[in-house]
Amino acid sequence: MKYLFDTTAYSQLLKGHKDVANTLKNAENILMPSVVIAELRYGFMLGAKREENEKLLTRFIANKKIRVILPDNATTDYFVNIAVIAHKKGVQLSTHDLWIVALTEQWDVTLVTFDNVFKHLDYKKKLQLEN
Repeated sequence: MKYLFDTTAYSQLLKGHKDVANTLKNAENILMPSVVIAELRYGFMLGAKREENEKLLTRFIANKKIRVILPDNATTDYFVNIAVIAHKKGVQLSTHDLWIVALTEQWDVTLVTFDNVFKHLDYKKKLQLEN
């Protein structure tokens, strides 16, 4: 099976969350959007363990199961559709979260997340995990 990790999934993996580790172990591929990597690196810049975290992320991305993905023109159609649905439901999503869901849809994979905001979308392609 193929999955897409958001920032919360990666963070929980580093904290040793067993469900995330098992997902990685059993996955065919894990997609990492560039926006997730940007969010992580932003956090690293503000934290006390920047170099350590950068090394861990670099090692993670080097794993043959991991594929870094970028939005393209086709992604924008998914982005707009999801933004409209969220707006109609009164769900506030950050721009980053919209890109993450758009890429999940575009690549037809399961989103691995601990972020509760996706619950409000009734989003079916997610593996909602608990801390």
